[in-house]
Amino acid sequence: MVTWFYLIRNSSNCLQLFLVQVDVEKLSTAEADWDLFHSLLCTGTSSESLKKEALLKFIQHANETNDIFLLAAKVVSFTILKYRRLKETNLEGQGKCTSDNCDLSMLLEAWKPIAMGYKRRWWECIALPNDLDCCDEASFMMQIKELAFTSLQLLKAAIFDKECASLFSLEIYGHIIGMFELNNLDLVVASPVEDYFLYIDELPDPEKKEAENVTRPVLDALGDEYSVCCQGTAFFPLQSCMNHSCCPNAKAFKRDEDRDGQATIIALQPISKGEEVTISYIDEDLPFEERQALLADYGFRCQCPKCLEEESHNKLVK
Repeated sequence: MVTWFYLIRNSSNCLQLFLVQVDVEKLSTAEADWDLFHSLLCTGTSSESLKKEALLKFIQHANETNDIFLLAAKVVSFTILKYRRLKETNLEGQGKCTSDNCDLSMLLEAWKPIAMGYKRRWWECIALPNDLDCCDEASFMMQIKELAFTSLQLLKAAIFDKECASLFSLEIYGHIIGMFELNNLDLVVASPVEDYFLYIDELPDPEKKEAENVTRPVLDALGDEYSVCCQGTAFFPLQSCMNHSCCPNAKAFKRDEDRDGQATIIALQPISKGEEVTISYIDEDLPFEERQALLADYGFRCQCPKCLEEESHNKLVK
């Protein structure tokens, strides 16, 4: 069973969003997307949404302001749909539980895959612009909070579920967005268009010629851009559980040539049994004060061996 969220912007500047928690041997990504969240958020011809206009307004607002809201919507939708499946399974069972406590228990169970990610309110952890005056920080954070509130109201108008009302609080929504702000990892995914044309190229001659009569105009229109890979960011629950160190013993590894949407944690040095695995949330080669300033966005002051040594040295120099 694999769980990940990822947000991809392709060469045409279109966003593709995915959340996968699925037995990859049994279910395709497209089927997983539909079952896990897309059925609530689809605006296409297959849409089951009763409020498509409201959903389109939410998506437009996200595209015009910050596409991180689209990821947050995936999480909310994922949790609602999982809750509904859990409730349906419970009602089909012999021990029918219909109390409020039972509903809350199932909602918490649906939320469990998200719960492991470290979270802070988005407006409290977002990186401040470099040119922002310190006296304007509070005003900037309030603007970000208001932006999240507007996004939440648009999403609520589109997919609100009374039984999952707690998911639509600004507190929860802000923490979901903050989770992505703090834990995302850059990734590269191979262009599905390139994969399609490679498939056509490998067909037997009669079929290949017939297919190329259709695909050649498309290929000519796309030019060289058809092979450009999709770049984006992803949330990996396991990686999000790892603590920071400025002298980490591992790193979340994503090479440009790794185009499968997966990431790997690799050891940077021998790690003993029982030793904590740590990664760096920032560029650990930065000077001490710059590292501490960046880590303040994560809500802590680093006290790893490297920071303690450098802080002690700085005090001696002064």
